[in-house]
Amino acid sequence: MEGLSPLHLIVILVVALIVLGPGKLPETGAALGRAVREFRHGMTDDVRALTTASPGDSAAGDATPAGPSTQAP
Repeated sequence: MEGLSPLHLIVILVVALIVLGPGKLPETGAALGRAVREFRHGMTDDVRALTTASPGDSAAGDATPAGPSTQAP
């Protein structure tokens, strides 16, 4: 079992056609396509937000150099 073969896809399409009917099948396919597109867009935004961090958000805390303070007393 290495994945979906063309026969599996045909069986799934026939079952969907029987359950949904020929009138609702295009609408359902379009809705499914929109849902997948929104999911991918949301995942891309989440990954981009995680990989783009401001300098003060460093996990190691090395945003400021270690050593004596340069502020005047």
